[in-house]
Amino acid sequence: MSLDPTTWGWPFPATVAAFFVVVVLRAGGTYWAGRLVRRGADRGRVAALLARPGYRRAERWVDRWGAPAVTLSFLTVGVQTMVNLAAGVTRMSQWRYLPALAVGSLLWALIYAGVGFVGLSALRLLWDRSPWWAAGALVLLLALLTGFWWRQRRRTDPVPLPVSAQPRDQ
Repeated sequence: MSLDPTTWGWPFPATVAAFFVVVVLRAGGTYWAGRLVRRGADRGRVAALLARPGYRRAERWVDRWGAPAVTLSFLTVGVQTMVNLAAGVTRMSQWRYLPALAVGSLLWALIYAGVGFVGLSALRLLWDRSPWWAAGALVLLLALLTGFWWRQRRRTDPVPLPVSAQPRDQ
């Protein structure tokens, strides 16, 4: 079976359902991996840190307000795994996590199935007309994404101190 959903011959709702199952299993597995890491940490060297009042307060805050973060993380790239892992490590209650997982997974499945169908269909149509144009479109997309990434990275890099403001060795 190809990874291209446009070649599956499935109706759109079936593709969404398949993506939904995949992302629920992956994200839910990440949550449970976090719970297992936490169980080990409770018995390890960092148990004293996890028992501190500040960490307990943070856990309660994540448990209460983390569900929207879990749901919204599925609209991002590269964040959802860490958010689901953090939800597990901080022992977010399942009755708050599972609905957030379900809604976020449905959003993810709809986006990926829709963009997958439209994007891959458009790319295939362009390839059929001219492989050179399709390759050029992919190179342009890669250049735009690289430029965006580079610009974001430059914004977050710390600004170096002027030489006169740097500490002197004594």
